[in-house]
Parts: sequence; C-alpha cells; structure tokens
Amino acid sequence: MITADVVSSFIQRAIPDATVTVMDRTGTMDHLSVRVVSDLFKDKSLLDRHRLVYQALDAPMKDGRIHALEIKAETTDGG
Repeated sequence: MITADVVSSFIQRAIPDATVTVMDRTGTMDHLSVRVVSDLFKDKSLLDRHRLVYQALDAPMKDGRIHALEIKAETTDGG
C-alpha cells in the first residue's frame, strides 16, 4: 500500500513544479488515478507526458505498491 502523499512526492521529485492530485479508485490504494499539472508538459505529446509520470513512479510500480495507474497530464494553461 502507498499513500497519496508518497505518490505525490515521487512525482514532484521528478517534476518539481507539478501539482499532483491522487485518487484511490478501489479503496485499496494500489489502483490509482493521478492528475499532474506541470509546465514541463508543454510541447510534449500525451505519450511523452505519460512516460514522465511512469518514470517518476517506477519504483512503486515495480515493487507492486501501485498495481494500476490512470494518468491525466496537463499544462497549467489546460493543454
């Protein structure tokens, strides 16, 4: 199990300006939905944005603390 704060800190280490919202989808804290807002995503494709988030969460994905992940990656201007 992983907490929303820990997920946020993993992401913010990789994407320092990120605003992160974490939602537990099943009540078990291993199926998560994350919304990440960062200007680092400007001029990046959706796939590249998702890659950045997956890279940030590599350790908890590999050790099983996160089983499923839904990602919304946006820029501060809504893009």
